[in-house]
Amino acid sequence: MSIKSILKSTVVTLAIVTGGSLFAQGTPIDAAAFDALIARGPVASATTIASNNWARKIKQAGTLRLGGLQTSNLFALLNEKDGKTRGFDAGLAQLITRYILGDGAKVQFSQVTSSTREQVLLNDQVDMVLATYSITPARAEKISFAGPYYSSQAGVLVKANNKTIQSYNDLAGKKVATQAGSTGPAILAQYAPKGVVQEFQTHQEALDALRQGRVDAYVTDYTLLLNALSLGTGDAKLAGAPFGAQDFYGIGLPKGSDGVAFINAFLKKLQADGTWAKLWTISIGQRTGSTTVPTPPAIP
Repeated sequence: MSIKSILKSTVVTLAIVTGGSLFAQGTPIDAAAFDALIARGPVASATTIASNNWARKIKQAGTLRLGGLQTSNLFALLNEKDGKTRGFDAGLAQLITRYILGDGAKVQFSQVTSSTREQVLLNDQVDMVLATYSITPARAEKISFAGPYYSSQAGVLVKANNKTIQSYNDLAGKKVATQAGSTGPAILAQYAPKGVVQEFQTHQEALDALRQGRVDAYVTDYTLLLNALSLGTGDAKLAGAPFGAQDFYGIGLPKGSDGVAFINAFLKKLQADGTWAKLWTISIGQRTGSTTVPTPPAIP
């Protein structure tokens, strides 16, 4: 089954639930299973590292400079009790770090937003950005992308008691939040040109605006909306099925970096040995009631 089909079936199930989310209230990630999966990740040979400029630089530095997130429940959430970040993106970043340095914890972390992801790469502040980062032609003019490693579409989030917005077709004249620097503004221009768009710098700011009634809906990547619902607050729901073109997530690297080939080869390894599927199940599947593992996107 394709991820599109899985997501559509999730929406249908959600639609029959009164008041919002079907998901367990704040279902935590299985930290022990996540940590064990990372600890079993492969480690590259000295020859493999030496043959790649990007990886060799990181090996020599002894740490991987990562641009990422720590506030995304399904993709990268910091556990303040043990200081570890877990989730699908966090897991991939730690597996890549382990592959190069032998230890997934050897990361120098920098928080990024939708508006700063290219800049930290252009300024050589990070070695890679792994943060639900959609691959677009405009971004690819400035940086290079490894992957894709995940795919999604756009979705509409509304308050649980909203009966007037059933899909993106109902957004005309409505105040619609989206993230500045994300694919949201372009998607709204195409699919809801009569919506009154308000751009926010972060995902949380857009969610807050919706919950406070300052906007009528929030349009962004569907998986980010699943992430919000998985927190189990029960005050929001998805309106309609996912829509728009498939949105492919990539790993941002400096323009022209040979790290693209290095990471792509590693991603293929993770898909082939079942690690990708296990990471998805622990980070997303078990926490959103999704039992069928999606097929990962093809990697060039």
